[in-house]
Parts: sequence; C-alpha cells; structure tokens
Amino acid sequence: MIAELEKIEFPGTTGFMASYLDDKGGIWQFHHEFELMLNLKSYGTRIIGDSVELFDRYDMTLIAGNIPHSWNHYLHEGGVPPGHGIVLHFSRASLGEGFIAQHEMNSLRELLEIASLGIAFSETDARKAEPFLDIMTRTSGMEKMAAFFSLMHILCSSGKKRQLCSENYKPAADNRGNPVISRVYEYIRQNYSKPLTINDLASVAEMKPGSFGKYFKRNCGTGVVEYVNQVRSNRACYLLRETDRHVYEIAIECGFQSISNFNKLFRKHNMVTPVEYRGRFR
Repeated sequence: MIAELEKIEFPGTTGFMASYLDDKGGIWQFHHEFELMLNLKSYGTRIIGDSVELFDRYDMTLIAGNIPHSWNHYLHEGGVPPGHGIVLHFSRASLGEGFIAQHEMNSLRELLEIASLGIAFSETDARKAEPFLDIMTRTSGMEKMAAFFSLMHILCSSGKKRQLCSENYKPAADNRGNPVISRVYEYIRQNYSKPLTINDLASVAEMKPGSFGKYFKRNCGTGVVEYVNQVRSNRACYLLRETDRHVYEIAIECGFQSISNFNKLFRKHNMVTPVEYRGRFR
C-alpha cells in the first residue's frame, strides 16, 4: 500500500503544534515531522510501519518523520467521539542541532533516534503526559515550551517504552525530498477523483510524458497509473469502512470509471472485493 503525503500546516511561526482530534483517521499516510499521538476515548487498530496492533484508551506512541501510519477506529454508536485524542507535531529543526547536541540533551537525542522505528508507551506514561499535552493545545510562548520539555522528560525517563517496527524496517524509498515528485504527489492527492492522464501529470512535473513516466517509476518504485489507482483504492477503503454510502457512489467519488473497473482494481490491491472488505468492519 502506498502512503499519502500529509502536509502539516503550522500556524504562524510556531514549530510545535498540539491539538485535539475529531477526525476518523484511517488514511495510510506519512509526514516529515515527529508525531506524538495520545488516544483518549477510542479504540481500534493502529498501523505504524510494519507494526499492526490493537489500541485502546491511553495508547500513546511517538514516531519520527516519514514513517507511514494509520489509526483505524472501530465505529462507536454515533461515530468516533469528538476530541478522541491529542496529537503533537514538531520537527527536529525546531529544536536546533546545536541545542540537541548538548550533554544535557543526551536522553532526548536518544529518544528522537529510536523514534525512527516507532515507540509505544505505557498507560501510566500516557496519563502523566495528558496534562502537558493539554497545556500545549491552549498556550504559547514559554508556557508551551515548558510543557513540551516536561512532556519530553516523561518520555525519556519511561522505563516501559517499547519499539514498534521490526529492526530491519525501512520506509519504502519514494524520494520525499524531491520537489518534482512532491509536486506530483500533491496534485494527485487533490485531484484523484478526476480523470488523470500521463499528460496531466507530466505537465505538473514540467516534463515530456515519455520522460516523466520513466522518471516517476525510477524515483517512486511504481508506475504512474499504478500509483494513482493505489491512492484511489486507499481512499475507497476509508469510505467503505467509515460510511454507509453505496459502493457505486464510492467508486465514482474515488475516480474509478465504472463499478466493474473499481471491483477489478480494488481486488487487485486488497485481495478482496469492496463488499467483502466492508463486511470486515460491520
């Protein structure tokens, strides 16, 4: 499955953003920032890299940038509860390499390094972290940063943290630092519901169609059409799980030309039909 690039929008000039979550999750995605996720009210299946586990209340994880991840919430009566979790995003650059290199920051530096394979924390750690994450959602300046370092102290001193991904896990190479590929990814993400041709995407990349097809496959490890269909299939999975909309409506919204085309490609990517996939979550 191909992960979608999520762009984290930081308000103003802040480099540390914490917020309560209301969305249903379910999208297989990655972003460049560190992410600390604390689940408060929901439960379901958590996928981080090659780790697949059930999660419940006070599940807390830290992942480094560029690790694909997805939280698939089991449906509650009335949907996923509002404010079901708190998420914190920050970048290493916001801390500064000179600051991280200091002796006093040894434990923080080690924490950020091992987060490259994902870290899960105990419920006790999660409950300790909750008030500081809450403070970060509603403050700024020194008060916000004081809460951040109190939070990092809890994570660094935890005696029960555990690694999530396997030792040999590495995210699939997709040249995320490549501005041409990033531009194409973003265009596909915004327009997957519309007809997309090689010519359209080559124009976005400012390349000739023949050259672009080879360039995309060399940098992304898959063909253009295959990638577009995978993005559409990922979105269809989300809608099949989280809504009761007709399969035909989902197929059209996700950019498939017909229900037969949708069924064929969905089975190819997920090994089951759309109806069978939906049945797993009912």
